[in-house]
Amino acid sequence: MTWLPHFLNPFAAAVAGAIFIPSLLALYFLKLRRRIMPVPSTLLWRKAVQDLQVNAPFQRLRKNLLLLLQLLLLAALLLALGRPILNYSPGAGPRTIILIDRSASMSADDSPGGKTRLEEAKRRAKDLVGTLGRNGAAMVIAFDDSAETLAPFTTDVRLLRNIIDSIQPTDRRSKLEAAYQLADAQAAFTAGDSQAFRQAPDVYLFSDGRMLDSDKASVQGNLHYEQVGTPTAGNIAIVSLSAKRDYQQPTEVQVFARLANFGPDPVNDVQVQLSVDGRVRSSGRVNLLPERFTDDQRRQAIAGGFSERNGVEFPTLELTSSAIATVEQMNRDNDHLAADDSASVIIPPPKIVAVLLVTDGNWFLEQGLRSQRLQVLDKMLPQQYHELPQADGGGKKLPKPYDVIVFDRDDDLAPEEIPKSGAAIYFGCVPSGLEIKPALDAAGHRVVKDDNWVLDWDREHPMLRHLNLGKLYAAHAYKVLPTLNSQVLVDGTNCPLVILHRENRAFHLIVPFDIINSSWPLQPTFPVFLYQALQYMALGTDMEIRPSYEPGVTLRIPRFNLQKLNPIPESVTITGPMGTMQAKVPPAGDFVLPALNKVGLYQTNPPIPQYENIAVSLLDSNESNLLPADVAPGAAGQATAVASAKTRMEIWWWLVAAALPLLIIEWWVYTRRVHL
Repeated sequence: MTWLPHFLNPFAAAVAGAIFIPSLLALYFLKLRRRIMPVPSTLLWRKAVQDLQVNAPFQRLRKNLLLLLQLLLLAALLLALGRPILNYSPGAGPRTIILIDRSASMSADDSPGGKTRLEEAKRRAKDLVGTLGRNGAAMVIAFDDSAETLAPFTTDVRLLRNIIDSIQPTDRRSKLEAAYQLADAQAAFTAGDSQAFRQAPDVYLFSDGRMLDSDKASVQGNLHYEQVGTPTAGNIAIVSLSAKRDYQQPTEVQVFARLANFGPDPVNDVQVQLSVDGRVRSSGRVNLLPERFTDDQRRQAIAGGFSERNGVEFPTLELTSSAIATVEQMNRDNDHLAADDSASVIIPPPKIVAVLLVTDGNWFLEQGLRSQRLQVLDKMLPQQYHELPQADGGGKKLPKPYDVIVFDRDDDLAPEEIPKSGAAIYFGCVPSGLEIKPALDAAGHRVVKDDNWVLDWDREHPMLRHLNLGKLYAAHAYKVLPTLNSQVLVDGTNCPLVILHRENRAFHLIVPFDIINSSWPLQPTFPVFLYQALQYMALGTDMEIRPSYEPGVTLRIPRFNLQKLNPIPESVTITGPMGTMQAKVPPAGDFVLPALNKVGLYQTNPPIPQYENIAVSLLDSNESNLLPADVAPGAAGQATAVASAKTRMEIWWWLVAAALPLLIIEWWVYTRRVHL
């Protein structure tokens, strides 16, 4: 264990020492002046002469046991007056569970010597392992937003140290609940008949305490929180990044970034630059107040002349091809975390869509499509479509290739006329021949629901992003029965109002109400929905600028994308910040990439369409906030939270107890006239 002595009242002890120690010494220098008396001989007064010489000023003292004892007694009392304490780290108990945080914030390099927080946590954990008793056992769990048992309970100190050394940092978020659950499970599994193992284990948490689930997590044990990190660490982070194309001008891209200051002091004139494919295109400036400031502090800073500006909207980019856009903050002074200094998005090429409209007349739908600046917009009557020859593999043999076919109120579509690949949108009708079917009443007629208002919608789906559909009303709508391959995008008060269905190699977007009998064509959301829907149906999930994925994502790539490689490869190589990884492609089903734990850009080889480049960015305010938590996260249940693993013990009473025998010895020496 480590002992660190401190004094709670050193000033009082120093003042008392400055007064009493010189006073004690003066007693041995200054004694009463003796009268001079004439005597016939000094033979019998030799001892008196020696005492007289000793009492002469400024002469060296002889060895004096009484003075030594009195100095020791006075020193003990003065030290006791200073209230000395010992801060010590208790050693590991019979069962010790070591939890080490490896999330993004633990890569901050604000530990002594420029080490990262994770390196400091590993050093402390190895020191703790070194205090294991002969029969003590410890286990190691590393965690971020997931948890992993690296070593079950073992008494092998060398193995534990090697495993702790092998822990690698990630850029993932930090959650504690899974780690606590693993700790509880291991502790319950290893509980034996011995008295030591029936006791609650000691749980040592090495972390900065930046947890997303502190209010949920709890552990059954004696929790010791080893706080890692300094409260003065500075960090400027990109916390938000968005980019989108103008639906009226698809070649124009707008990029916006928001930054935050998680340090203790305001920062001015921070340069933020935008690069496209590695070439700087534009830059901006931000002024940031600390996020830890209170409202009063913010008002005072602004009243003092600070002009806060935390967002940058870059000039419009003209991009006619795919590109990688990267935003980076350039202030590295006192910035202790690099993972949040940059963020990227993948910009696919704009798609000029070719559309076939099958309708017998719908002015609103035609005008909505004509406003989309389509490459091709052909119109065909339903009867003309039915008379087209049958194509091999299903569907109709069309006069030219189309990206999307839009069917308007065509309930006579036969199963063999449904496109088996590509994309189709159905307004006011539900096609037959698919897994998804309309609901039927007892007479076999389609169920129609009246007076339908929007109940909720998927705000994160690319087709509905940035749309407010709260005022959408449909007078009549077919009731549709979604399947496992269906996704309800807009839910109504009586039935689903927009459903995306995937079957075979085709996308089917079903809007089961006639837009003429709805309020949608007169709302500004309708043309935007048409643009986003056409782009999505033509390009799949690549219809919009792909957002940055969060660290730790395991992307699921639809097999439809793999089939475009022709032939499907047996394995795919992923290169990026984690090096080179090889992933086998399953013989059937979707393809799942390994977890991408570090921020940066990844590439697939062979390039998978829509996944040639993958951007992973932190964009997490919780991880970018480097201010360590003061209390143990998740200190609930039977856990005992300790702000740190240090224990304080006052020892002044030991010094008082030591002064008593010194006082007795001093009395004995004085009465017995003992000399050195």
